[in-house]
This record gives sequence, C-alpha cells and structure tokens, in this order.
Amino acid sequence: VQLQASGGGLVQPGGSLRLSCTASGVYLDYYAVGWFRQAPGKEREGVSCINYTTGSTYYPYSKKGRFTISRDNDKNTVYLEINDLKPEDTAVYYCAIGGLDYGLGIRCERPSGMDYWGKGTQVTVSS
Repeated sequence: VQLQASGGGLVQPGGSLRLSCTASGVYLDYYAVGWFRQAPGKEREGVSCINYTTGSTYYPYSKKGRFTISRDNDKNTVYLEINDLKPEDTAVYYCAIGGLDYGLGIRCERPSGMDYWGKGTQVTVSS
C-alpha cells in the first residue's frame, strides 16, 4: 500500500491550494481516507475525512469552512482544497486510510487509529 501526497508548496496568506492523495496497491473503496496535518511542535490533527465509497465527509469543528475534501473514483485519488490560507495552516499534510468500522468521525479525530500513511507534503503559508 502506498499513498502519495502532493500539491504542497509556499503560498501567500489568502491563497489556495489543492492537495492530492493517490493510492497504489489498494483500492480506496470501503476505506475512510483522511487528511491530517502536523505543525512543528504540535500533535498531528485531523483536517477532514471522506468515506470513499459513499462520499460522505467529516470535518472537525475547527476545520469547517475553509477545507473541502473530495474524491475521484476513476483515479483512486482524494483531494483537499484549502482556501484563504493562513500562516497557522503551515504544516506537513498527510493522507491516511483506515477502516470504517469505528465511523468516519472517530477515524478523523484520532489519527493514531488510521492504518496506512503517506509521507506528507509541506504547506508553508508566508508572505
């Protein structure tokens, strides 16, 4: 199983980015796919998750509004769009997959419960 996250970079405050997570060695059907981030000195936190089969989504309360998760069934890929980027969004963004047995919200709120992780892509928001 490999998860390749891409699309990060240096962005000015107020800008937008779309991150991609493409899976190989596994079909994402029947998985929860999540985006998580970790800033220096902080714990890894959930940004948003999607049930790849149904398309239902979950956003932690603090992440509602500027983040949008979506999927492309033909490409085995999940996207994260981030709008109105702020310096506090600076972090390494990871994608991960986990089972749906505990529900999408629990998977998103507890990163340690995810089963497979990609290497991450750096997002830096700075003027």
